[in-house]
Amino acid sequence: MPVFRLSENEISFPGPTLAEPDGLLAVGGDLSVERLLLAYTHGIFPWYDPGEEILWWCPKERFVIFPGEIHVSHSMKKYMRKHQFRVRLNRDFADTMHRCRVKREFAEGTWISDEMEEAYLNLHKAGYAVSVEVFEDGELAGGFYGVTVGKCFFGESMFSEKKNGSKTALIVFARFLQQHEFLFIDCQFHTEHLESMGGRYISWEEYDRLLSEGTGNGG
Repeated sequence: MPVFRLSENEISFPGPTLAEPDGLLAVGGDLSVERLLLAYTHGIFPWYDPGEEILWWCPKERFVIFPGEIHVSHSMKKYMRKHQFRVRLNRDFADTMHRCRVKREFAEGTWISDEMEEAYLNLHKAGYAVSVEVFEDGELAGGFYGVTVGKCFFGESMFSEKKNGSKTALIVFARFLQQHEFLFIDCQFHTEHLESMGGRYISWEEYDRLLSEGTGNGG
């Protein structure tokens, strides 16, 4: 099945279930606030190498963390008891996203380009993209950014300045999401790190049902 090519003049996507087996759904379009919101409310997200065309993905199996199922290991519980933590929401979105970019560039490489930073900053200004930062004993330890639509959170990227920084931020934020009745954290792709913290696969059918309930849209 050929991958769908999007028009920059029309904000639309093909049906999410038409994605390729690897999750690739479409190519092209733009990163406008309107298109990004349409994408996320249908379980679609952009992910591509800097300098290449925009690729849009919609995996048919979804890797998620349910906020009430966040796993805190014995060692993390011990670590968190030994330190004082303060978590802030939207301390500095642009800075947090850029830290995620820099950390990945020095490791395995990153998809976070200038274009992506600008697009998600616009999404943040529109009230949808958020950043979470954790301070350990008064020093910035780590954080992440993502997108909130309704009662759904879509995680994008994390960074750590100190040991366990991003883990602590995710644990505290998951508890916050549970208190506010969020339905899931969409991790987009599987990693062993996120699996160790409670991430698991669910079917597209279950994901679509939760997405529809959480955003009022769905696939």
